[in-house]
Parts: sequence; C-alpha cells; structure tokens
Amino acid sequence: MTQTTASRPTRERDGSASSVTLIRKTVGDFTVGETLGEGSYSTVSLVTDKHPPHRSYALKMLDKDHIKREKKTKYVLIERDTLKTLDGHPGIVRLYWTFQDQRSLYYVLELAKNGELLKWIKKFGSFHLPSARFYAAQILSAVEHMHSKGVIHRDLKPENILLDDKMRVKITDFGTAKLQTTAAKEEEEDPSKPRSRSFVGTPEYVSPEILSEKKESSPSSDYWGFGCILFQILAGRPPFQARTEYLMFQKIINLEYEFPLGFPPDAKDLVEKLLVSSRPPLSPRRPR
Repeated sequence: MTQTTASRPTRERDGSASSVTLIRKTVGDFTVGETLGEGSYSTVSLVTDKHPPHRSYALKMLDKDHIKREKKTKYVLIERDTLKTLDGHPGIVRLYWTFQDQRSLYYVLELAKNGELLKWIKKFGSFHLPSARFYAAQILSAVEHMHSKGVIHRDLKPENILLDDKMRVKITDFGTAKLQTTAAKEEEEDPSKPRSRSFVGTPEYVSPEILSEKKESSPSSDYWGFGCILFQILAGRPPFQARTEYLMFQKIINLEYEFPLGFPPDAKDLVEKLLVSSRPPLSPRRPR
C-alpha cells in the first residue's frame, strides 16, 4: 500500500440522475465523534462532514502497520472492491470515499443509525411474523443482488446486518467476501497456483460446505446464513448451539436443530429448505 496524504477521488451524487461531481476528501474534512465499533485492526467512528449540508457518516479507520504485519491487505482491498461492485442497492451499506495518510486507511461509509440487527433481537427476544417477513425480504433482496454481481458474502449474521434511521436493512462487513469473477480470473491466469481454502465465517452461522475438506464456499453459503438469521429472528437464538465449537460443527454437519414451540409453519418450511447441506457425505453410503 502506497503511503500518501492525497485523497482518492470518488463520486458523490447530488440527487440528479445525470449530475456527477468528483470530490476529494481527507480526514480533516470531518469532525470525529463517538466510537461505533472496534475490530482487531480497525475502528469505526461517527463523523460529520464539516462542509454543508453537514451529513453524518461512519468512518472506518484501518491501521496500516497492523494490516501489513498480519498480511491483511488482501481483505482490505476485497472490502473496498466489493462495496464498489455492489453500489446502488438500498440493502447494502454504501461506500462514499476512501483515502489514506501515513498511519491509516479510511473508508467513509453510510451511517446506519440504529445499529446491529442483533441488538434488536436481544432487546425483543424475538420478532413477530410480520416484522420477520419485513426483514427477511430485505435481506434476501440484498443477497440476490450480491450473487447477481458475483459476490458471496460468506459471513452473514445479525451482527453484519445494520439498520438505518428508518429501521431498514444495510448489510455490511465484506472483508471476507468472495468475488467469483476475480477468483475465476486468477485461476485462469495461473491454474497451477493453489486456491486459498481457509475457514471463513462465524461458527454459529457457518455452512456445512465450509466444514468439508475443500472448505469451498458458494452462493448456498449465504442462503444457509440467511436461514440461520431467519430462525434467530423468530426464535431469539441461532439454530445451532453447543458447549464447544467442535460439538456445534457436528450439529451443523448432521443438521441437528430443533424449532421452538409456536414457530410459524410457513417460516419453518422456509428454514428447512434453506438449512440443507450441499456438503458431500463423509463416506459413501452402502447400497441397500
């Protein structure tokens, strides 16, 4: 990553379909407020543009030294490129600008004022069926848009689904996303190069195919995550829980989960159709 104090030009729409203005930004253009979240090598803060109309954003600050030391450059670039690819869908958090200085990389993102979906699940315990439909439809629309653009999120979970000021879905955190077109191009350019297959995702929401020997994700990984989220919205807990990760993975592989009493029949039918295994069996079955 080249160190520079120059900002990177990006497009800012003024509401007109034909009018596009190139605007350069630096961290000095924003007033930094409260911390919204922290990761291993990044911090997300509430910021307000110093210039009219003084809009608020979420500023993600990424530590360059940590990124280089932990060899995370690939994931930083994946997130940037994926957000560019998905720009325009109302269910995907929008990336407005990126720039950098000697110490940090900066992503200026759309602000989702009402935070994580998980916070609201914990607050209410579970959602009524109309609310579940409201959020399921928005999540599914965003997932279908991702897949139409060749993007697999690979870590869909309530923590990565934010809600804006109108309580509408904004999917975020594309650092572990997979761009299928990029992966295919790399393989075409160098077929001998071993493909990277490492564990990606969060244990409670990981799909069986990720737990296979190939550890290879596909769009069905996101539909699995969607099924887990829908279950959690209505049940108040993830479908797969256990004392240890190993036991949890065994439940996932064997599709061992139970619906609580009163789970809506139509939602149950949908969850059962989503939580299916595309993972090859551990050993061939004997013919009868």
